[in-house]
Amino acid sequence: MTQQPSQPVNEPWRNRVKQFLEQSQLADIGAPTVPLTGDASNRRYFRVIPRSGESFVLALYDKSFKSETLSFIKVASLLEQMEVLVPEVLEHAADLGVLALQDLGDVTLQAHLGTSSTNDHLAVYREAVDLITVIQRKGLAMAAPGVLPFTVNFDVKKFMWELNYFAEHFLEGYRGVTLNDEARRGISQEFQNLSEELANEPQVLCHRDYHSRNLMLHNERLYVIDFQDARLGPATYDLVSLLRDSYADLKEETIEDLIDRFLANTHVSLPADKFRRQFDAMALQRNLKALGTFGYQTSIRRNPVYIQYIPRTIHYLRRTFDRNPRFDSLRGALAPFLQEIG
Repeated sequence: MTQQPSQPVNEPWRNRVKQFLEQSQLADIGAPTVPLTGDASNRRYFRVIPRSGESFVLALYDKSFKSETLSFIKVASLLEQMEVLVPEVLEHAADLGVLALQDLGDVTLQAHLGTSSTNDHLAVYREAVDLITVIQRKGLAMAAPGVLPFTVNFDVKKFMWELNYFAEHFLEGYRGVTLNDEARRGISQEFQNLSEELANEPQVLCHRDYHSRNLMLHNERLYVIDFQDARLGPATYDLVSLLRDSYADLKEETIEDLIDRFLANTHVSLPADKFRRQFDAMALQRNLKALGTFGYQTSIRRNPVYIQYIPRTIHYLRRTFDRNPRFDSLRGALAPFLQEIG
């Protein structure tokens, strides 16, 4: 997360920060508080800079929570047991809906790509791919009934919800498309086919949003953030999120090398060609879902920052369609309303 330009902070948020500092004594009440660029959720983030000691980050939820059931805390604990680096939870105030977290700085993997050499990029991406295999392998060993995040999973219903979200918020909301009944039925049937294919894959533990904005470099180590929505899903899910990332460009040969690295280390036993078929199916769903998010953020939340990532995401879609004639029916259903993939 990076600092935003100096701007006023809504008073209710400011009051909650003040109340938290009064209760916690992590910093004096007058300590400088800087808004940070957050994610696409309703959470707000602030960096607090004490007069003495290290800075820390406050995550403000839109309502109070129960710490014993908060998914962020539960998944953070699980990842720590896996020896995956995550920000330390310093303190929390459930009544205020506030978490105090270790400050990892501002260098996301996305930012790192613009400031370092190609060799450095590749080394970090290899580490990121290896972390996926760690999470999947140890998640399988640590899975426990009734315990988050093993109680939630990607199924047909969830995949369909995300794909319909794309139709509603990108095609209709952002692009202003009008879908008649015939077009809607055709698209829905193709979404159903894709969702069923994905839901039938063996499931592993997934971060669920594993991309370059949610991986941070701190003290030359790679940390994982924004993991509160972790759940069970296809083995390709996190790898697709990383390698078909709306926020970063990777060369195709680099992507192929990283897929090979994943296959060499994963517990998933699949022929390489079958895995790549599954990877491409997952890439279609994931990129369509991303477009839905960008459309929602732009047209509903009035947040234009995501517009810049739309062309790259559509480019990924076209590339995947070009490589997979088996998805021609889906492509044909969408192309009249998304001409860039035609």
